[in-house]
Amino acid sequence: MIKRTYILLTAILFTVASFSQILEPVKWHFEVKNITKTSADVTFKANMDEGWHLYGLHIPKDGPKATVIAFDSIIGANKSGELKALSKLKEAYDPNFEMQLNWYVNEAIFVQKISFQDISQVYLKCHVEYMTCNDESCLPPTSEEFIYGNKNKIKAAKPEKVETTTTPETEPAETEVATTSTDTVPETIATITTEAADLWTPVISELKAFGNVAENEGSRALIYIFLAGLVGGFLALFTPCVWPIIPMTVSFFLKRSEDKSKGRRDAIMYGLSIVIIYVVLGILITLIFGASALNSMSTNAVFNLIFFGLLIVFAISFFGAFEITLPSSWSTKLDAKAESTAGFLSILFMAFTLVLVSFSCTGPIIGTLLVEVSTSGSIIAPAIGMLGFSVALAIPFTLFAIFPSWLKSMPKSGGWLNKVKVVLAFLELALALKFLSVADLAYGWRILDREVFISIWIVIFVLLGFYLLGKIRFPHDDETKHTSVLGTFLAIISFAFAIYMVPGLWGAPLKSISAFSPPLYTQDFNLNDNEVHAKFDDYDLGMEYVAKKGLPVVVDFTGFGCVNCRKMEAAVWTDPSVKDLLENKYVLISLFVDDKKELPESYKIEENGKTRTIRTIGDKWSYLQRVKFGANAQPFYVMLDNKGMPMNKAYTFDEDPKKFIEWLEKPNK
Repeated sequence: MIKRTYILLTAILFTVASFSQILEPVKWHFEVKNITKTSADVTFKANMDEGWHLYGLHIPKDGPKATVIAFDSIIGANKSGELKALSKLKEAYDPNFEMQLNWYVNEAIFVQKISFQDISQVYLKCHVEYMTCNDESCLPPTSEEFIYGNKNKIKAAKPEKVETTTTPETEPAETEVATTSTDTVPETIATITTEAADLWTPVISELKAFGNVAENEGSRALIYIFLAGLVGGFLALFTPCVWPIIPMTVSFFLKRSEDKSKGRRDAIMYGLSIVIIYVVLGILITLIFGASALNSMSTNAVFNLIFFGLLIVFAISFFGAFEITLPSSWSTKLDAKAESTAGFLSILFMAFTLVLVSFSCTGPIIGTLLVEVSTSGSIIAPAIGMLGFSVALAIPFTLFAIFPSWLKSMPKSGGWLNKVKVVLAFLELALALKFLSVADLAYGWRILDREVFISIWIVIFVLLGFYLLGKIRFPHDDETKHTSVLGTFLAIISFAFAIYMVPGLWGAPLKSISAFSPPLYTQDFNLNDNEVHAKFDDYDLGMEYVAKKGLPVVVDFTGFGCVNCRKMEAAVWTDPSVKDLLENKYVLISLFVDDKKELPESYKIEENGKTRTIRTIGDKWSYLQRVKFGANAQPFYVMLDNKGMPMNKAYTFDEDPKKFIEWLEKPNK
């Protein structure tokens, strides 16, 4: 729930980005295994860390980097058949790239058969190009090189030119299986050859001296998940299914024992039982499905369609068309168990009865919470969300047990509880459209473009405003002669929110709902041109320019497929103060680490004891980010003087313009 629903509460979205540690979530293993005397299997095996995935061989155009296995040189052997992928490929809608993609989880195995006369006379030189992502960020495309055999010991060996083969249904540049010849990759170790070679000198320690920008985002995210669950629990508390039960339950515990202190302890244990039940529910869901499976489900188009339908059904029920309840026999049996047992077990059964009886009101809130927190990728996220939800439910039972006199001042049940249900129904309708939007983008229906989505939301919140003013009534609503003060204020908020969304019909960014609404590119009519453009997209040329002008520079390590980079550009860079600073006080250099354009000449580098080949512009900028700044996640911003030395600590993803302004202005203070 933190990535989307929490925006309604705080309008803040965090992502993990650390510059102090190079991430290497994929480990490659290469093996040549003889099958017969004249044939062998060449196996490429990738093992991924928990939560990371490797994209498949066939990826749509404009998507992330497909995995490419290329044989640069084959001597004394020939390939037999096509490259085969042995691991199970997962397919789902990826919200980061807003398209249907496929990837491997945990491990990926690829096998290429070869034939030969003498295995001792075989020389293979090959490389793997790949891109890996988790649920929060993507690493830039990188490559691994493998060599088999000793080229110098092969008698009268002449490099064989390997023919290029492609897959028909994909773009050749994206998914080629065998490319290049031995002449395309120099055998010598190359270095960065520019007149300003010292501009590539590592400054990792200098950056650390300014302070570590990386924060414990995982812990912060869990805090927000807990708070989101807490808000959901308080919403469920003020519903007809839960609110009337509070005084009855507390009174029961206080009256069933002559010892008032024991009655209070029982009521407190009852609240604790509620917490235990919901936390166990969250843990069971994770154990049954797994964190990665929950995340896959939350981004799956079919699942989102199903959840859209469920939310619509729940909304109709909240409007008063019908009641959704679990079988009464379940609560009856639990009630009987509570009567026949004693001690804590009896109290636990009573808490289970509350959970079942209140399902018609709490079910939609719990379901939404679990689906949304699953996108965090954390294995404990569902349990943390349920902890927040259950604590909110348990608080009134505990407080009223400790202070029973408060029960007299507790608002009586009445029509206001039904109003809460109807308000939740409007919110469920609005939230349901988000799930429909995911499926719409996945299948390319284009029935819910951004302006259509915003139009429906405007209508929903206008109707909600009229309902709060008493201008609309539903079957279970009581007739009222006056509008309450609280209802008036809530109506004002609802109308104001609807008016706020109106400019979005013409392309206004609407930052507060950007995680819910479809992307801006789906909008047919867009008048928004308040964008910041980089002055250079080449580091060497940009640094040569600032050396002449004597200006500081902001280097922006970004990517075409980096969603959080686009969010920073839309939510932060468009701020007038940020825009002015980037355009007038600094020279902005944007380096795309996934740029697939080929370099005029590829070259090799040595990094962490490994030899890598730099083939593309993206490879070059990715290497720069790693070797000079010790980072490989995007977005990543560094502030340099005209000699390439850092002027402040690095900056990562944060949608608060004030923080970015403080970062930009700090060196000038």
